[in-house]
Amino acid sequence: MKRSIACILMQEGKVLVGKRVPGGQMGERWEFPGGKVEKDELPEEAICREFDEEFSVPVSVGNKIAQAVFQYKGSDIQLEGYEIFLATDKPRWVLTEHTEIRWVNLDEIPSLHFVDSDLLIYPQVVEYFATKGAQ
Repeated sequence: MKRSIACILMQEGKVLVGKRVPGGQMGERWEFPGGKVEKDELPEEAICREFDEEFSVPVSVGNKIAQAVFQYKGSDIQLEGYEIFLATDKPRWVLTEHTEIRWVNLDEIPSLHFVDSDLLIYPQVVEYFATKGAQ
């Protein structure tokens, strides 16, 4: 089964989301940053590569916090969401695959035009940060 990763970057109670460059049938949609895990690549390697490709910002990888399976063009895709952390205090964001980034409260995500696959892991992301915040 093919695998994709979603990068969940939470800072000061807000999560980073990006508006995907229009393409295909989906048009402009909001999403958690991320992408495909290449053959023979670990999810952690894919996260660092994807974040560098999309934003030119180094990150470190934390816990896997969510997973779901969705269909894309007739194939099952395993989506895994990981908590990530900025590896620099002053990132210089270069947007290559997004027209815009935003820091939003988790409860704002359902009101955004969010990609369906990320909405599948959204409840698990909310649960993870609710539990983490209660500790």
